[in-house]
Amino acid sequence: MKMRLERIIKSYQHIIIWVTLIFIGIGLFLLLVSNVYTETFEIERFSQAQETIQSPITIEDTKETERLQREAVQAVGDRYEVLHSITSEQLALIEDIFEAIEVVNKPVIVENEQPDDADTTNNSDSEDEPTTKLAEVERTIPEKLQLLKEMLGEDVYQSLSQEEWEIVMSMSTAQKNSSYTLLVSALNEAFNEGITRDELPEKKQSLTDRLRYSMLPEDIVATLSTLGQALLVENSFFSIEKTMTAEEQALNNVEPQMIRAGEVIVREGQTISNDIYETLSLVGLLDQGRNFYPLIGLGFFVVLLVSILGYGFYFDVDLTRDRGKHAFALLILTLVPLIIMKFMSLIEVEATSLYLLMPIASVSMLIRLLFKEKLAILYALFFSLAATVLFNQAIPGALNLQAGVYILFSQLGTIFVLRKVTERFTILKVVLVNSLVNSIVILSFLLIAYESYTWTFIMMQVGFGIIQAIISGVVVVGTLPFFESILSILSDTKLIRLANPNHPLLKKILTEAPGTYHHSLMVANLSEAACEAIGANGLFARVASYFHDIGKTAHPHYFIENQMGIQNPHDFLSPIQSATIILSHTLDGARILKANKFPQEIIDVAKQHHGTTLVKYFYYQAKESLPDVEEEKFRYPGPKPQTKENAVISICDSVEAAVRSMKEPTKEKIDNLIQAIINDRMQDGQFDDCHLTFLDLRKISYTLSETLNGIYHSRIEYPDEKKG
Repeated sequence: MKMRLERIIKSYQHIIIWVTLIFIGIGLFLLLVSNVYTETFEIERFSQAQETIQSPITIEDTKETERLQREAVQAVGDRYEVLHSITSEQLALIEDIFEAIEVVNKPVIVENEQPDDADTTNNSDSEDEPTTKLAEVERTIPEKLQLLKEMLGEDVYQSLSQEEWEIVMSMSTAQKNSSYTLLVSALNEAFNEGITRDELPEKKQSLTDRLRYSMLPEDIVATLSTLGQALLVENSFFSIEKTMTAEEQALNNVEPQMIRAGEVIVREGQTISNDIYETLSLVGLLDQGRNFYPLIGLGFFVVLLVSILGYGFYFDVDLTRDRGKHAFALLILTLVPLIIMKFMSLIEVEATSLYLLMPIASVSMLIRLLFKEKLAILYALFFSLAATVLFNQAIPGALNLQAGVYILFSQLGTIFVLRKVTERFTILKVVLVNSLVNSIVILSFLLIAYESYTWTFIMMQVGFGIIQAIISGVVVVGTLPFFESILSILSDTKLIRLANPNHPLLKKILTEAPGTYHHSLMVANLSEAACEAIGANGLFARVASYFHDIGKTAHPHYFIENQMGIQNPHDFLSPIQSATIILSHTLDGARILKANKFPQEIIDVAKQHHGTTLVKYFYYQAKESLPDVEEEKFRYPGPKPQTKENAVISICDSVEAAVRSMKEPTKEKIDNLIQAIINDRMQDGQFDDCHLTFLDLRKISYTLSETLNGIYHSRIEYPDEKKG
């Protein structure tokens, strides 16, 4: 029944994979659902809020944005355009007026005719002729006014009364210069500011007030004020283009009013106003139907994450090994960290990111030690993506990328350091490297944020990363024995312990079968090199090779490498009896290893390192006397090698024994022997169950050739002193 159950589990490995993935998927979905699910409320307007409600999403409040835009447009006043040509025209009129005043004030030069009295006295006989003289004659006031009217035109002339024109014309030169300067300055300032129709009265009054404080006589000031008001006209007119441009600019300056995820919409006990009710409706907290969408999205997300693990399970892990203990171990290593992350995400600590303390690196280390590096990398990606949702502060739609990046790099750093476990202190190295990686990631986050942090805060955050690395190391050291012993999972650290030369079984081989001990060391060296050449587990091949012939200790002297100085005991046995003893060493080895609670993987090597090959020497010897002897009685019970490592050990075991038996090994002989053994095993179907490729076999052949030729290379024959 027991064997039958094992066969059923082995034949349906894909079912085990699917069941494991389904359990992981369900657990992950249940843990993440509260981080994406949005609770809806049945709330009436003007009721009291029973709890504080936060926005589950980030969304624009379009109504509020439109309200602010309307206010911004309404705040934009009419825009006017100042016509500087009007300013120039009016200032030119002032200049014309004062030039005209200069003209009319100039005296008129006229001819004055009169008789010459002296000539009449002296020349009584001559005719009386009049004398012509030029004289300057001042114009009369009416003449001046008439001339001004003709020079300036009717409109300008009507700006002042007759009395005011007389005042202007009577000003002294200094007064005229002062009046001109003052009037031009006042008008120019008013025109430059722009004068609209509505502003014209105010501007005229301002002009009058300014002129009032001049040092000129009052009558002149009054006249200038009248003239200035007459010349002060509208020069700023409404501009549609400028007004529209200003309104458009005002619209663009209004920022969209966003409701941020996590923002408090209403607090407990607060009255639900119309605005609050509309906000709740906008973010979907009143819509029962929208709750299904996040769940559907979460389902897709979970499927993607589980697919990452499924890829690793399918290609890198035998989940049926030891009645599914590997599957159980992976379930623990997946669900327990997720539960711990969920618990830590629920703890609210102000200004502290608790995910920095999550000892997730311990999971990557355990998977790397118990399984394979590729699977550990896939798990690192799985946990980092899950962390982005788990640590989103329960804000649906939000992702905590910092948590995801931190957890990803924390795991990758440990995986790469554990790429090759060669000593017991490797875990300590991993803790140190993990501390360094965590500190660098945390410091990068703090510097990228471009915020002002105190040294106390920085040291606290970095300290969290260091504490996480230490906790991860402690967790690995504490839990690794559980997986190794209770779940019977073989790790690199356990292999290193088994490789200790002081191990009781290794001492047993050394003392009881020293030739087998030396043979095992040679096979270990060859197997490790060959496995590393094809990407298999070299450390496992080395350690398993140490114990693969432990069964020979049951009858050590029946194996040729241990027959030192004694007669071969097979000379006294029949071929069938000798074959029985030789064939039994694989099962004897499995029995001894099982009694000493060795990992099943090493027990399998003891069983499989000869596969179902034929003990040809005794078979052909028996066939000489019994032609009808059954071949099956001279074949090893097997099974055939089931893994690449087991197949490599099988090849190396035969190759080492064959090369050692050569009297004068050369490179050509060694290469031919290696190829012959590999071809023989292939033709016998010994590699049918181990997934070795032809490329792998070529690499194995080349590696064994290089290693053995390095061991059995030709040496210089030193001269004999006696001959010399």
